[in-house]
Amino acid sequence: MENVRTQKGERHVPSTADVNLPRLTIRSLRAVPVTVPMTYVLGTSAAAVRAAPLLLVDLETHEGVTGRAYQFCYRAAAAPAIVRFLDDIMDAVKDEVVAPADLWSSLSRRYTLIGVQGIVRMAMALVDVAGWDALAQAAGLPLARCLGADPRPIPAYNSNGLGLMPAAALADEADKLLGRGFRAVKLRLGYADVDDDLAAVRAVRKRLPDDIAVMVDYNQALSVADAVGRGRALDGEGVYWIEEPIRHDDYIGCAEVARAVSTPVQIGENFSQVYDMQKALDVRACDLVMPDLERIGGITGWQRASALAAEAGLPMSSHLYPEVSAHLLAATPTAHWLEYVDWMNPLLAEPLTIVDGMAVVSGRPGLGLAWNDDNVRRYAWTD
Repeated sequence: MENVRTQKGERHVPSTADVNLPRLTIRSLRAVPVTVPMTYVLGTSAAAVRAAPLLLVDLETHEGVTGRAYQFCYRAAAAPAIVRFLDDIMDAVKDEVVAPADLWSSLSRRYTLIGVQGIVRMAMALVDVAGWDALAQAAGLPLARCLGADPRPIPAYNSNGLGLMPAAALADEADKLLGRGFRAVKLRLGYADVDDDLAAVRAVRKRLPDDIAVMVDYNQALSVADAVGRGRALDGEGVYWIEEPIRHDDYIGCAEVARAVSTPVQIGENFSQVYDMQKALDVRACDLVMPDLERIGGITGWQRASALAAEAGLPMSSHLYPEVSAHLLAATPTAHWLEYVDWMNPLLAEPLTIVDGMAVVSGRPGLGLAWNDDNVRRYAWTD
């Protein structure tokens, strides 16, 4: 497997497609909280997650176009709070033109005193993504084309399962995750000691073919000193990258780890808008970046992050939201890997297609999100 440290190419940000996006105006926002059982338990060093709390949003326009977006809420309690802020956002944006960058700026000013973080940012990102979806639908184009790119297959790694569990069970689950031609999987680490981490990695590596990439994720479980020690122990074990070994916002510490170990260090899912990403890049905190669609600021924020990654020559992967991220990576100059999870599949009329380990970007107008109404009703919260 190619060492990703050598993939820092000098690529330029493509110019935006010459697309005349139609004028749409916001009529209403509708949000439905749902909880969907996961196919595989996600056991991390922080918690074991067995169901995905999600929030589905429809942005309806006066012109009859409905943009869609969804949010992984991490905890079910977040969904009602996000809905409350969506109500507040609606007070500000009703009858406004769907211009995502302008809306982000105006809402940022509205929430200056409370801060564009957490629940506030979640709600704003939902409006941004749904707005982009509506515009692309109205233009009759897949989102990737509106961003200046041709839809194309994107390399994906299977990020379902492979939580903290006995080594034999890990090996069996890793085998199952290679269905549909996946050429990469992600393993969660952060066991009691480094020997347990090594046992988990070796069990999976022994079971899988040599050309299958195995990423590992510590979910911020380690101190800097422990991360250096465990990272050095993992060097030579066939690990593709080490993700979030320490506290996500300790960029100086991340830089120390990245310098000390040979395996590439991956961070970014917790970048809060591009400001955090710039701080990390300024101190060379990592070898790779993987912004989260919500935390980076929706599609508008992703485009800004993509430009930063291109300028720094860093490979850029996605975090969650594979249906949307596939479009975004198609338009990302340093596109690397798409993180694939299947949590939304029951809720979509046409789930994201994976062929030979590649995410096939939808050619339908917009993001290609259409709800499976029967399953939405099945999994929706009831009072």
